[in-house]
Amino acid sequence: MRAVRRFTVRAGLPEQLADLGTLATNLRWTWHPPTQDLFAAVDQDIWQRVGGDPLHLLAQVPAERLERLAGDEEFLGRVREISDDLRDYMEAPRWYQNRAQEVDGTRFPAAIAYFSMEFGVTEALPNYSGGLGVLAGDHLKAASDLGVPLIGVGLLYRSGYFRQSLSLDGWQVEHYPVIDPSGLPLEPLAEPSGAPILVHVAMPGGRILRARIWKAQVGRVPLLLLDSDIEENSDDLRGVTDRLYGGDQDHRIRQEILAGIGGVRAVRTYCELTGTPQPEVFHTNEGHAGFLGLERVRELVSGHNLDVDQALSAVRAGTVFTTHTPVPAGIDRFPIDLVQHYFGDESLLPGIDLRRILSLGAEENAGMFNMAHMGLRLAQRANGVSKLHGAVSRSMFGGLWPGFDTDEVPISSVTNGVHGPTWAAVEMASAFDEEDPSSVIESMSDAELWKLRCGLRERLVGEVRRRVRAAWLQRGASALELNWTDSVFDPDVLTVGFARRVPTYKRLTLMLRDPERLRALLLHPERPVQLVVAGKSHPADDGGKALIQQIVRFADDAGVRHRIVFLPDYDMSMARYLYWGCDVWLNNPMRPLEACGTSGMKAALNGGLNLSIRDGWWDEFYDGSNGWAIPTADGVTDPVRRDDLEAAALYELLGSQVAPLYYDRDQGGVPSRWMAMVRHTLMSLGPQVQASRMVREYVEAHYAPAATAGALAQVDGFRAAKDLAEYRRRLSGSWPHIRVTSCELSLDEGQMPVIGDRVQVQASVDLAGLDPHDVEVQAVVGRVSDADELSDVVTATMRPVGSGRYSAEISLPHAGALGVTARVLPKHGLLATHAELGKVVLA
Repeated sequence: MRAVRRFTVRAGLPEQLADLGTLATNLRWTWHPPTQDLFAAVDQDIWQRVGGDPLHLLAQVPAERLERLAGDEEFLGRVREISDDLRDYMEAPRWYQNRAQEVDGTRFPAAIAYFSMEFGVTEALPNYSGGLGVLAGDHLKAASDLGVPLIGVGLLYRSGYFRQSLSLDGWQVEHYPVIDPSGLPLEPLAEPSGAPILVHVAMPGGRILRARIWKAQVGRVPLLLLDSDIEENSDDLRGVTDRLYGGDQDHRIRQEILAGIGGVRAVRTYCELTGTPQPEVFHTNEGHAGFLGLERVRELVSGHNLDVDQALSAVRAGTVFTTHTPVPAGIDRFPIDLVQHYFGDESLLPGIDLRRILSLGAEENAGMFNMAHMGLRLAQRANGVSKLHGAVSRSMFGGLWPGFDTDEVPISSVTNGVHGPTWAAVEMASAFDEEDPSSVIESMSDAELWKLRCGLRERLVGEVRRRVRAAWLQRGASALELNWTDSVFDPDVLTVGFARRVPTYKRLTLMLRDPERLRALLLHPERPVQLVVAGKSHPADDGGKALIQQIVRFADDAGVRHRIVFLPDYDMSMARYLYWGCDVWLNNPMRPLEACGTSGMKAALNGGLNLSIRDGWWDEFYDGSNGWAIPTADGVTDPVRRDDLEAAALYELLGSQVAPLYYDRDQGGVPSRWMAMVRHTLMSLGPQVQASRMVREYVEAHYAPAATAGALAQVDGFRAAKDLAEYRRRLSGSWPHIRVTSCELSLDEGQMPVIGDRVQVQASVDLAGLDPHDVEVQAVVGRVSDADELSDVVTATMRPVGSGRYSAEISLPHAGALGVTARVLPKHGLLATHAELGKVVLA
């Protein structure tokens, strides 16, 4: 029989155990081992069976067991102790509160809204697909630990992301389990009367999309998730939040309208209901929720009598935009007529003219609306997610700031990090102190650290065997023919891990470029390697599925299946075993197409060594002693030839450097030179890859400056925002007519200057009616090419010395052929950089 409706009944707890309900619904338990141990003590067998999910545990524990625990004073003492610890964690001042008191003149916001299309907090809340979502989850957890007053905002998907299995011939098969929110660690946002609170978003044709708001508590951080699957909606609108990254473009724009516009309305409602301060800063994690900026413009136009230009000035000041996209093909883009369909009649955003909306998403193709371009135009502060990705982003989006050198494009970088308490094995976490990584690591001998690593590898081997057997049973094999799975992998063999999403650029099958060479590495008589592979391909990506099938077919070969496995249904629970137990973490994307990548960071926290192309985070953190860099065939334009060369380099590294070092043992059987690299990795990379480092950087470089600028924009009836809007109008009228009519360098006849000499630069400028205070005139000196193009420049502000005349003294920065010029830039107190408006006049 098939159920016509699904619902969940939560366990009723004895009064003495009421705090268990709070501990189960606050997701701090996902990174707090004492809380996990407490729930495991309720019933160890059920705890294992439900995958360490407290709510499912409490739903399945027999009532008589709960009654016995309610009378167990020792257990009740543990409950009180951990509940008190959680209350202290939630209420006591932390880094953010202390840091805010240390800084003068900079405003630390009372609340920050953080928008993301997915959040990977825990497998018990399956609302993520891969790295972007897990990064967002780690961002919330680190913010909670630091006391940063974040509010997470996203969508709740009734089918989450898909579960993956394999057909008999190795093809990916997707299935979507139905998720009942009442069975998840969520609570609905409701009026004091108990009535559920709904967000309303206008749809074309006079229809209304309604969404319920669910709240997950991630430590100190509330996470608001919007759910359209409610009876008040028609069938097509109920399905808006059905699947993560599913459906066509019409479905996708509805999701992004709900996430952005509905998300702002959900935050406003939550703050009013709970007394939480309204957000001063809005952080858009990738462009998906970018419509949030338009909703904030609408609020100011309708509620504060501002015009659109004035509202844009205020909104931009308090907005942060993070791009994770290293290629234009990865950007969300919608046909203009689709945007017109949803925004054209102004019912969705009253008072906001469609032409203004379209201009914010304009790109080279006049028929498309670009969500990343809108995100950049609506945010005063933007960043990539590694130093290399910041440089890639400045180049990719440089067309939005014409006339500026690539390194002047106002996109900075904050390198991603990972939440150490979530991803480090308990054994490793107890041997590591983020603030002083050398304290415990240095006190452990090589033998002790090696024993710890061997235990984690052995745990991984057990999990690999269990999952391989389960996967073959699911594919249709008989239990009688699966005895070989008991000997898959060897706890003493060098173990390499490769697990991630499977788009083409990540090159899942680079390891298969020369199958015989790979086979030789796996089966080497003295120095064998074993390889565990996992990953999901997007359901619509048949190319990615074909790559998975290639790996699966190779791994199915009876001659190598004890040394290489593909594990289906990669998720956070599987990932932990891989990060804990792998000796080497492999990553071989096509450089520079990996924006950051964080899986190797998680392996490093557990003493794993990275073997990676120098892309993303590894490009800046690799130091020659914390792993290996796979050489790249830079300059080779033929992708087949490039793959061949880089695969050969990978095989060479594994066979001639990695494996020999691993199997080089001292008299006690310990690979001392290998352990030196492990120790160095833990001490040098450990602090750098932490999400706490990342969030502190966001606070100090983005959130606090944005809050300061946002407060300035709003003070005195939005006087500064109005002034900036008027300044931009005045600038637009005069800017095309500004001219640098001359630029001269003062050198004596026959003088040969030397590096470091200070020289005088003078320029004549026609400001076309603008006041000198409206602009900054700069002298620019740098290396000069045969085509008179400047590079490696330095600048100096020129001061007025007469009517239309400017002068500056500048130090010569280089030897060799140099050039000089002058330029005019906008100048206003609310601009974060001179390049912000994309206006420059060159001599």
